[in-house]
Amino acid sequence: MGWHMGRLAPFDLETTSPDPEDARIVEAYIGRVGGGLDPIDPPGYLVNPGVEVPEEAAKVHGYTTEHLAEHGDPADTAVHAIAAWVADAINEGIPLVGQNIRYDLTILDRECRRHNLPTVEDRTGGELGPVIDTYVLSKYLDPWRKRVSAEQGAHVLKTTAQVFGVEWNDEEAHGARYDALIAARVAWCMGRHAHRPLPERPRLAGRTDQRHLFGALAVDLPTLHASQKRWAAEQAASFQEWLRSPKAGEKRDPDAVVSGEWPLIPFSPAAEQVPA
Repeated sequence: MGWHMGRLAPFDLETTSPDPEDARIVEAYIGRVGGGLDPIDPPGYLVNPGVEVPEEAAKVHGYTTEHLAEHGDPADTAVHAIAAWVADAINEGIPLVGQNIRYDLTILDRECRRHNLPTVEDRTGGELGPVIDTYVLSKYLDPWRKRVSAEQGAHVLKTTAQVFGVEWNDEEAHGARYDALIAARVAWCMGRHAHRPLPERPRLAGRTDQRHLFGALAVDLPTLHASQKRWAAEQAASFQEWLRSPKAGEKRDPDAVVSGEWPLIPFSPAAEQVPA
């Protein structure tokens, strides 16, 4: 039986910022699906971050400062609960599943530190996996996929869902529950294709037939986790090289540094931290 047929723990955060060192959590979701068991599907958990929610962030997820102040739990209480839920999944051996999950796990780590709480790793004896990251897997399986439009990237959750035949609803998107469950469905589709014979796997949008790449997903969870760690590092190095080259055009930065750490960017005491 492939990993896609086992229990999965969809996980996602909505936040105040795209920068994981600065972002505060405003909504969290972690559930349980699959494995022949009934789903555990709680509502999204609202968090009062204790800071102003930028207008740009509120436009994405819909949560304003005022709404969260009225309906969200205090940040320290919420972060403690979220970290405990994530650690429970890891301690139970259930893989976390999400889109660009490194972002979410890094934010959760920084929020724990900000509120002087045990991190997820503190709660799991240093373990942080297995993890299934549909962003890393998408870039590995379909490396030449082009952007859909100026607004819709090649490997964002919406595009990846559409490529793998998972229904997408723009009105429900960008809530933690919706995005987490969509990522789990995408992961399930990837796993299903990986365990099919080569001729039955989908030909994706790349320049050449890449169906053989699915075979690297037809492995046990520890192997898949280790592979994603390697692929994430390779993908970061490739992006960094592109940013430093003339091919990047207006985005060119000769000094660009793209971290390849996965599934968590390690904490650096020297990094500037926003005070609580």
